Amino acid sequence: MKIYISSDIEGVAGVVSPLQGQPGNAEYERARRLMTEEVNAAIEGALEGGATEILVNDAHGPMTNLLPDLLHPAAELIQGKPKPLNMFCGLDAGHAAVFCLGYHARASEEGVLAHTTNGFAFRAVRLNGRPLGEAGIYGAHAGSLGVPVALVSGDDRCVAELRDHFPQAEFVQVKKALGNRAARSLPVAAARAALREGAARAVRRAGAISPFRIDGPYTLELEMGGPALADLAATLPPADRRDGVTVAFPAASVADAIRWMNAVSAMTAFLR
Repeated sequence: MKIYISSDIEGVAGVVSPLQGQPGNAEYERARRLMTEEVNAAIEGALEGGATEILVNDAHGPMTNLLPDLLHPAAELIQGKPKPLNMFCGLDAGHAAVFCLGYHARASEEGVLAHTTNGFAFRAVRLNGRPLGEAGIYGAHAGSLGVPVALVSGDDRCVAELRDHFPQAEFVQVKKALGNRAARSLPVAAARAALREGAARAVRRAGAISPFRIDGPYTLELEMGGPALADLAATLPPADRRDGVTVAFPAASVADAIRWMNAVSAMTAFLR
């Protein structure tokens, strides 16, 4: 049984500050080790549950956060960017289930370090009018391949948001949000134990979990961080300017919607 793990950092126990997600400081080095160990706990649980092949995709920021020399030897690792489908690079229909580890709430919502893809670029992302965060839009891509999201970890706000999308999944809450940059975290040993147990249950139940699907045709709406960012996004030929900050794109698939989102995100570096 093939299991796919997408690993973010904001939803890891003990992570509360933007500094912890930015390379070049001691707090980041500590956070990336915490991230790696949470992934290892989920790998151990997946193996206990019957997984035979595990692919891990480093899905935060520079996407070179996980420490390869400390990663569980049963897993292969994708790192670096740009890469196809970014946070779900390497996922295919042959996977039995997806784990979203260290995830967070969507942009403009409460939760530790809540954002969607790019906190500078986007106030909100909607697909066919449905507000989605990263797990939601990438989970819909997995669903289009027939692959369910079987495990999610993060803070309480993330868990509450994603139960609506993935009601049959296993959820592991590793911290309670006290604000955008504050949380009450489980002890790291307890968080890892919960992840091991949740991962084992998720693998055993994977065949009974329904994929999250959004039917086409697709329209991606990007509510930008300000009018200048919307001006920039609207220069793309398919763009439909809806109002001062909202730009929409038609998409042939969920994967194409993700590609437009990531392309616009990359463009906005011009205005930083």
